[in-house]
Amino acid sequence: MRSPARSVPVTVGLLALNVVVFLAMSAAGGGWWHATHGVQLDWGANFAPATQDGQWWRLLSAMFIHFGVWHLAVNMWALWDIGRLLERLLGRWRFLALYLGAGVCGNLLSLVVQGNRAVSGGASGAVFGLYGALLVFLWVERKQLDAGEFRWLFGGALGFSALMLGLGWFLPGIDNSAHGGGLVAGMLWAGVLLRPWAAASPVAGLRPWWSASALFVALVSMGLWLPEPAYLLTEEIKARQSIQRFLSDEERINERWGSILNDVQKNGVTFESMAGRMDTEVAQPYRQSFEALMRAAPGGAAPSAAALANLQAYAAERAREAQQQADAFRRSDTLHGRSLPPTQP
Repeated sequence: MRSPARSVPVTVGLLALNVVVFLAMSAAGGGWWHATHGVQLDWGANFAPATQDGQWWRLLSAMFIHFGVWHLAVNMWALWDIGRLLERLLGRWRFLALYLGAGVCGNLLSLVVQGNRAVSGGASGAVFGLYGALLVFLWVERKQLDAGEFRWLFGGALGFSALMLGLGWFLPGIDNSAHGGGLVAGMLWAGVLLRPWAAASPVAGLRPWWSASALFVALVSMGLWLPEPAYLLTEEIKARQSIQRFLSDEERINERWGSILNDVQKNGVTFESMAGRMDTEVAQPYRQSFEALMRAAPGGAAPSAAALANLQAYAAERAREAQQQADAFRRSDTLHGRSLPPTQP
């Protein structure tokens, strides 16, 4: 438990990676004390509309995303505390497989439980997996340990896990589903990865097979129970881009509309030519903008859905008004032709 850093390179590497990612996110605007969810989402946090939109890598990347320095500090302290012990007991590669496997399972359960309600991240699910694996290791090897040492280690790991899970029920902003999922997944992964520790250790027997089967059933069950995302992130991004393009185009169309109305005062300009310009420079661009906005369909629960619906109605109305203006020019109705000045959405 007091192994020097050079003896636990995987633990040190995981610590360093978490810290580097946090510093990079902070430099990108993620915040030092309380991070905004937008930056974390961009960097790989777990969120149903993004993860279930084909970005399943977020189940892994979310383990290295933290929401403030205290969130990072607590998780890194726990990782350093248990990682030095468990890496020496399991070996580097089995320890790494346990850490990543438990973290992914915890994040998958978080998707099942939280769905579209939260953007989540952090190393705590993987760290809980380490505690789950330690509990299994200590129980399997209990006869190889001094009784007092076993009670101290087993009781400490069990008490810490129970305390942290209990706090998660009462403190807001804690992803207890990832904690619990990581803990149970760590136990199952331990059943697969553990090898006899000493010559007198019990033979693994069927334990790896039973553990692997239970882990497989758990993963399949979580996959079947995943709720449908309220919307897909790529569609939401397309909708936002369509809104931005429309607002940019709207400014130019309004300028053309105003220019056409001003040209009515010029000698030698026929109303028929003004009508043609209204068709090609105003009415047609509004119809094209309406069609582009209609193709952006992120779903009713998407953040941009209401704004998109309003702009769709606005673009359709402006196209209708522009067509009326062109028709008025064709009838040489100058009074009506000046009655529809450009407006803003």
